[in-house]
Amino acid sequence: MTTSDPRRIMWNEALAMIARAEQLHQRFIEPGGSGACWEPPVDIFETADEFWIIAALPGVEKDDLKLSIDGDVLRVAGRRRLHVAARTAAVHRLEIPYGRFERSIRLPAQLLTLDRSELVNGCLVIRLGKA
Repeated sequence: MTTSDPRRIMWNEALAMIARAEQLHQRFIEPGGSGACWEPPVDIFETADEFWIIAALPGVEKDDLKLSIDGDVLRVAGRRRLHVAARTAAVHRLEIPYGRFERSIRLPAQLLTLDRSELVNGCLVIRLGKA
């Protein structure tokens, strides 16, 4: 078979699909059901009165989200669910992460309080007030 042989091309595509399926399997299957499989990216800003933390969480519902502060660590955790239409569709590409996520962010030593959090345009905006 030559490199332009359709059988070789189909074989290589099949191998690539198997590798992608294995990656997805590892991402969706959580040993013990408690581990996070991805971390959302965050931006952190500081003003005179507050810290702003913005986490990219497209498609995450408010009910699937949990925030907590333990000492000097802010924890953002939850689940991004697969869209209903995708559950019965043929998937051609999956690049946006799904499943459980968790991000721990070490806060500065000063005392901070969780003033407000809201989902805005696919991002979680967290405002921490300085004491």
